[in-house]
Amino acid sequence: MTTGTDPSRPFLLPGALFAQNGEYVITTVLGSCIAVCLWDRMRKEGGMNHYKLPLWNGDGLPSPKFGNIAIAKLIERMDEMGCMRRNIVAKVFGGGAVIKSSSGLLNVGERNIEVAIDHLARENIPIIASDMGGDYSRKIIFNTVDGTIMMKRAAPT
Repeated sequence: MTTGTDPSRPFLLPGALFAQNGEYVITTVLGSCIAVCLWDRMRKEGGMNHYKLPLWNGDGLPSPKFGNIAIAKLIERMDEMGCMRRNIVAKVFGGGAVIKSSSGLLNVGERNIEVAIDHLARENIPIIASDMGGDYSRKIIFNTVDGTIMMKRAAPT
């Protein structure tokens, strides 16, 4: 789901993705979630997802709140837009350990990072920029025309 009053400046909520032909400035805020930004260097178009959990386990609907579904859906959407896989590059952000767990077993951020890296490698889409991990949240602004990312880190938790 996206929100916002200006259709050229969508804001992605967790579990959402956005990729359409045209000029857009997409914004999201990430904690342990991941945003994968895909950009076609030749067509000058792109899209972004924002997923919360690493893998869909087969229960319920295959939602883009899961990394393996969100990345596949974003690639599919880029294909539908006329983008060529050989021209697509990725920029990946998020996966922060912003919720402390005494057991350390719930590090969703690390597992989300692994899914992004592994899935993009399988699809032969190079990650050309990233800022992942750490103990802080991030605000990401992605310009789909020139492929630039503006990122601001919040204070560590």
